[in-house]
This record gives sequence, C-alpha cells and structure tokens, in this order.
Amino acid sequence: MRRLSRLAAAVLGTVAVTLTAACDSGAPPINLSDSGPPVATDVDFPAGSTMRKLHDEGRITIGTKFDQPLFGLKNPVTGRPEGFDAEMGKLIAAKLGIPADRIDWVETVSANREPFLQQGRVDAVIATYTVTDKRKDIIDFAGPYYIAGQSFMVRKGNPAKISGPDDLTGKGVCAVEGSASSSNVRNRVPGAHVVLFDSYSKCAEALKNGQVVAMTTDNTILGGLRSLDPDAFELVPGTFTAEPYGIGIAKGRGDLVRFIDDALRAAFADGTWSAAWDRTAGRILGAAPPPPDLESY
Repeated sequence: MRRLSRLAAAVLGTVAVTLTAACDSGAPPINLSDSGPPVATDVDFPAGSTMRKLHDEGRITIGTKFDQPLFGLKNPVTGRPEGFDAEMGKLIAAKLGIPADRIDWVETVSANREPFLQQGRVDAVIATYTVTDKRKDIIDFAGPYYIAGQSFMVRKGNPAKISGPDDLTGKGVCAVEGSASSSNVRNRVPGAHVVLFDSYSKCAEALKNGQVVAMTTDNTILGGLRSLDPDAFELVPGTFTAEPYGIGIAKGRGDLVRFIDDALRAAFADGTWSAAWDRTAGRILGAAPPPPDLESY
C-alpha cells in the first residue's frame, strides 16, 4: 500500500498543521483547552425520555469524522476530534447536563453513518451529514445546523481546466463512498469517471498524484483540506448544490430530535453557534453566515 503523502500525514497529524494553517490565515488558533459551553445543571427531563436516560447515564456517544479539517479532525494528543461538528456535539451534551469529557466519540465515515445509528453504536451522528430523502427513510434528522454546497478541488494551476461539473465528462473525479457528493456528481455528469474512496484523505491523495483531475465534496470540506496543503491544491469557485447538514438520530427517538432542534434554536439566538463557527471552521472559511432555518424533517 502506498505510504501516506504529506497531505494524508497532515490529516492524521492534526494539531501542528491546523494551527500553522490558522496562523498563516491570520485567524486565531483553536483553543485546545476549551471544554465546550457551560453544562446545564438545572435540567429536569420527563421520565422515560431519551434525554432523561442520557442525563442519568452521564454520557453520550457521538459519531463524527476524524479526518475532516475544520469540522472533525482527531487531535493526536487528546484522541478527541476538533472542529465545528465537535463543537455542536459539545453543545448538545452540555444542554443534557453532560460535560465534554463525558462524550464518547466514535469515528464515523460516510458509509457507516446510518448503520451505526440503527445498531445503537452511537446516540447521534454529527459528521457533515447532508439531509436527503433517501436517508430520511432510514433515520431521523435534527437541524439543519449549516448549509454547505458541493464544489470541486483541483491541483494547483488547474491543469485540466475544470470550471464546473460539465467539464468532467470523460475525466476522473474522486468522491467518498456513501456520500451524497458521489451520487450528485454521477447524476449531474453521467459521463464522468467517478472513483470512490473510504476517506477524504485518500481521495485528496489520488488528486495530488494525478489519479483523478478533481475531487468533489462540500465546499466546507474542500476548504479545510486545501488549508492543509495550499501549495498543492486550489478550489474551483462556485457550488452546484445545497447541502443541509443535519444531526442524525435513530428512528423512534423523536423526543431527542425535538430537544436538539430547541438547543440549536437557542444557540442561533444567543451567539453560541456563531462563536463555535468562528473558532473552528471560520478560521479558514471566514465569518459565520446567518444561521439556517430549522426544518421539521
């Protein structure tokens, strides 16, 4: 197996690289000592509710990405993910009266998000998880907590002259298996040669070594990956989809969905959400956008 390149190694070597990227961008580094928002101490959940069960256990298990800069990237020192998705997990835990150090984080890739929820391996999935009709048939969603858009990353200089989906006919483009992005690009460009990988780092490696001419996923994810190796990659301007990020919950836990929606609504209003963005994804992607409208999925 090919050894990981500097990019893939950077994805695994979280702290030094992401902090360097933050400093280079002029943005403040992530505060590694941040333990999340204040933990609620006056909670009183109905007997038999999902929230009561989690509160009484004093723990919550959350699935997220471990290889996704700015949203969910594993800190090799602490073993915990850092980024905007991780901050959303801390927010929900705090509202349940659970401190951040009582969150059990489980690495969750695009292909296993629904199975992990169905099998009860996680209580929630917060992993740049686009809400789709197909997924809503399998699980429930709270949110959305962010609206992204699908785009492309190419090698520096854009040698294949990719400016949008229509330029990919007959060309190789990589995506992550199980992602909405892989389905979107196949539907939009039937003539593209779509190569699937099980992680973003492997897809980016394929782009870097010339196996494909472009990588496609959400613009937020691409921005984070490019920040790790800006001399190797550039982003194609614009997006061609809207990707609402929801928090995945197993069917039959509607009370938890409503609770999370209420927690997000409060975070939108009191600035907690925008502050979480600014100290994570916002360091590279810019100031927080207006919060999205919550949907009743």
